Amino acid sequence: MNKYILSIITCFILFATTNSFAQKVGYVDTQSLIQAIPEVKEANTNIETYKAQLQKKGQEMVKALQAKYQDLERRQAQGDISPKQLEAEASKLKEEEATLAQFEQTSSEKILKKSETLLKPLRDKIQQAIDDVASENGFAYIIDSSFGVILYADPSADVGTLVKAKLGL
Repeated sequence: MNKYILSIITCFILFATTNSFAQKVGYVDTQSLIQAIPEVKEANTNIETYKAQLQKKGQEMVKALQAKYQDLERRQAQGDISPKQLEAEASKLKEEEATLAQFEQTSSEKILKKSETLLKPLRDKIQQAIDDVASENGFAYIIDSSFGVILYADPSADVGTLVKAKLGL
């Protein structure tokens, strides 16, 4: 019996000690925050417009290159071009292909850069609001629940509404 009481007291002491070191943890769904911010929608629209402009220019370059290849094939079939001229023209078209490939690569880089330029300030704004909520409410940790890292979460620990309020949403 004494062992039983002693083990209960030991468990109680361990539990009390553990709770005295407990830290306040909150969670927030950053994906829903991102979707709620009007500036993000505007930034995404700007990025998509820019992407469409670059794609249109790329498509125009492809069509022009295809037309040149077709014209070269037509001239060859009709015998309007010598083998030496054909080789020179084909070489020029290969250079244009390389230019087109370079355009496609730089376009992707430009889209990523524009995305980073437009969205980074918004991510920083969200992070600052989360930092403010954490310090104002005594949270030791705030976990992003949008990435599925939480196995259990007390709904009262959701700080999403506090962060939205801090963002003015």
